[in-house]
Amino acid sequence: MQTASHAHLLTVARMVVYLYFCLCFVFNFLKISKVFFSPSADGVCVFKCLVNRDTEYCRVGKESVLITLGYNSALLQFKSHSEYSTFSNALKRCWNQKKEHSVFNQRTEEASAAQYFQFYGCLSQQQNMMQDFVRTATYHRAILQNHIDFKDKVVLDVGCGSGILSFFAVQAGARKVYAVEASSVAKYAEILVRSNNLSDKIMVLSGKIEEISLPENVDVVISEPMGYMLFNERMLESYLHSKKWLKSNGMMFPTFSDIHLAPFSDEQLYMEHYSRANFWYQQCFYGVNLSSLRSAAVDEYFRQPIVDTFDIRILMARTVKYTVNFTEAEEEDLHRVEIPFVFQMMQSGLIHGLAFWFDVAFVGSLVTVWLSTAPTEPLTHWYQVRCLLQTPLFAKEGETLSGKVLFVANKRQSYDIQIVAVVDQTGFKSGNILDLKNPFFRYKVLLRLKMSALKLSSNTVFCKQEHNYHNRSGDWLSAVPVVGAPNPLPQFP
Repeated sequence: MQTASHAHLLTVARMVVYLYFCLCFVFNFLKISKVFFSPSADGVCVFKCLVNRDTEYCRVGKESVLITLGYNSALLQFKSHSEYSTFSNALKRCWNQKKEHSVFNQRTEEASAAQYFQFYGCLSQQQNMMQDFVRTATYHRAILQNHIDFKDKVVLDVGCGSGILSFFAVQAGARKVYAVEASSVAKYAEILVRSNNLSDKIMVLSGKIEEISLPENVDVVISEPMGYMLFNERMLESYLHSKKWLKSNGMMFPTFSDIHLAPFSDEQLYMEHYSRANFWYQQCFYGVNLSSLRSAAVDEYFRQPIVDTFDIRILMARTVKYTVNFTEAEEEDLHRVEIPFVFQMMQSGLIHGLAFWFDVAFVGSLVTVWLSTAPTEPLTHWYQVRCLLQTPLFAKEGETLSGKVLFVANKRQSYDIQIVAVVDQTGFKSGNILDLKNPFFRYKVLLRLKMSALKLSSNTVFCKQEHNYHNRSGDWLSAVPVVGAPNPLPQFP
């Protein structure tokens, strides 16, 4: 029994050793300084993988290296210690160089990046985005209806997540898709690729687009890089960075985006936001006077952009549009985005702030497809965003409101927003400074209120026979839209 066990272990050890990279393969890697291994004229490719700064590897014995790639591992065994040292040092230089000079690392705090990739590494978050019918169906339609732009083409999917857009590209006839994903969800994308028998079509590359290398240039870049107010999360810069792999006549899906803004009047929202700080007005909270912090609390709450939806009848002027053309823009163009505006007021009243939403266009050879997050369109997981002014401004119909919105990028993968607005005829001026990284998700509060109201209504109806008490409370919240459902708001005149 002992001899048989020893023989079994020896067989397993031999099987592991057979998974080594060809030595000529290694020297080819060192010569061309690429992270992709490919067959050389002197040897046969037995294993192909991508190595980046997040690749796990360790030394085994004196002259071997074990590299782990997702669920797979490969043992590289060298003939001499000098050959091992050469390869090991090359890996270290590659890892240290990318860590130091990565464009992503230069613009992003480490803590922010860790939180960001942990968030998108969850299948629940991928499900939330995939179940956004407007988002997913529009991408599917844009790619499939422009199938001639994908037929037999090489495609790059930036921030692929679950890989759903990569599958769409293959459905449209793509020859090869490189699906790049920096979060841990890459391993799930790889599982989906294998289970759908598309390993020959889709290659999942674990890493950041700023740090990985591709074996070839691509014909089309696809991505879903939009955040709240279009710019949040700063993934648009990664999308633009990917153009270094795009052929000169290549295409980008989406192709350009329009961000829209308009002044709005909403007294209820303003007072609701202001009253959130009333907690800090208490002078005897378990014997402690909190009132000295109320002013600071008000300032903090007003720095929060409000994520929700609204009836367009609160808008007081036609929108101003700012366009970002992804085929022409550079990463540096998004470090500081200034949007000047002049609104002609179409009704009199108090201006409480500015409302924002965006559209993106997929310009293909056959058709142009639009994805809109406007309040007149079916709701998406982006909703709309409103930024309050510190002090409301009064304007009459026919007067003009001018000013600017300035987005300044920060290392927390977001923007500081500065708004300055003035009623030209009276000189009344207001503004605000907001932190896009810390929005207030008002739609969640409304949904919780609706659920509570429905529960109250249900309980009341259940007890009505006993108490003869009829109550239909909660109807006032029936206008709160459900995610993915149409929002039938009237068109603005």
